[in-house]
Amino acid sequence: MILRPYERTIFKRYLLPQRGEGFIFVAAAFSFTAVMLGVAALVIVMSVMNGVRADLFDKIVGLNGHAVVQGFGGRLDDWQGVLKEAKATPGVVSATPLIEQPLLATFSGRVEGVLVRGMTVPDIRKNETLGGKVLQGSLNSLTPNSGNIAIGSELARNLGATVGSNLTIINPAGRSTPFGTVPREISYRVSAVFEIGVYDFDKAYVVMPMEDAQLLLLTGDQIGMIEVKVTDPDKVGTILQPLAEKVAAQAIISDWRSMNASLFEALSVERVAMFVILSLIILVASFNIISSLIMLVRAKTRDMAILRTMGAPRDAVMRIFMAIGLAIGVSGTLVGMALGFATLFFRQGVLRGVEFLTGQQLWDPSIRFLTELPSKPDPFEITLIAVMTILFSFLATLYPAYKAANTDPVQVLRYE
Repeated sequence: MILRPYERTIFKRYLLPQRGEGFIFVAAAFSFTAVMLGVAALVIVMSVMNGVRADLFDKIVGLNGHAVVQGFGGRLDDWQGVLKEAKATPGVVSATPLIEQPLLATFSGRVEGVLVRGMTVPDIRKNETLGGKVLQGSLNSLTPNSGNIAIGSELARNLGATVGSNLTIINPAGRSTPFGTVPREISYRVSAVFEIGVYDFDKAYVVMPMEDAQLLLLTGDQIGMIEVKVTDPDKVGTILQPLAEKVAAQAIISDWRSMNASLFEALSVERVAMFVILSLIILVASFNIISSLIMLVRAKTRDMAILRTMGAPRDAVMRIFMAIGLAIGVSGTLVGMALGFATLFFRQGVLRGVEFLTGQQLWDPSIRFLTELPSKPDPFEITLIAVMTILFSFLATLYPAYKAANTDPVQVLRYE
């Protein structure tokens, strides 16, 4: 908003506190603080929720792929042919054969439920989700028939196992004998401990070469599924439609949306709800701007009357008070964004500080899925927050500025 020189002088004088106007300044300070906190809260919450969704998507999809081709009955015959068809499908980036089976693991008298995941050795070593998250040991030691496995960090902690420990994995569906089914127990050496960052994965996953998994589960050359990654996750259904038609007689294709539908839908609904709720803080701050400007107008009625008698037009008076309200809104927005970004940068320290003061664990990985508080600011959302706040601040100035511009000098100065 462009102000004339005399308008800028009056603007600066009214924006700063004068003798006997402390209450008006306090009201304006509260308005500024409300805008600042509202913007900071929106920036922090929306960035954290975006980070949660992005981290969950990257880690869940990074380990499970965008879709899986799963054989009926949990077994996929002629999987080499299906794998070839999947790799030849336009839009498919990679196709990985694997076996997944829930079993039991025991170590030093402790027993935990695990999810055994059998993968080919090349796929294990080139998997980005696993390769960059190894805490101890090395995935290079996982070779066929070596008896080496990799386990999640939470599973290692629960069992008390480390690299070099020998875990016994129990397959209840063992061999049939005249005396009934005898569970199959095989001892494996822990050669690597990884931490993906998703609690449910880290507490259950046991990764081993495909050949060892087939021997443990007595599946022969069969596998359970083929994991598929595509160029565009949002178009996974369209991309894999030709493949689904080709394998319809022996398998079904499930994509990441159907496998994690409830989780990502809940995050989307919560994200919208939090944006609307926190926007109310900015709306309340706008009402504070209205109240502080109304008090300023009442305090400066005589000044406005004198200004009008000296020839100042109505629009000049309106611009002065609109500029004051916008200054509060814009400055609150800028400081709020700075506060929000600073909090996001030091979010782990802030979280630990609040946990120390309250004595409560605010970010429990077993509930939140992720081991750390994530953050991913969205430039579009940040811009939307700034524009919305400034727009609310502008609208809040209209009524007080209109009242100030319509001050009648005759009525005000009649008895002066």
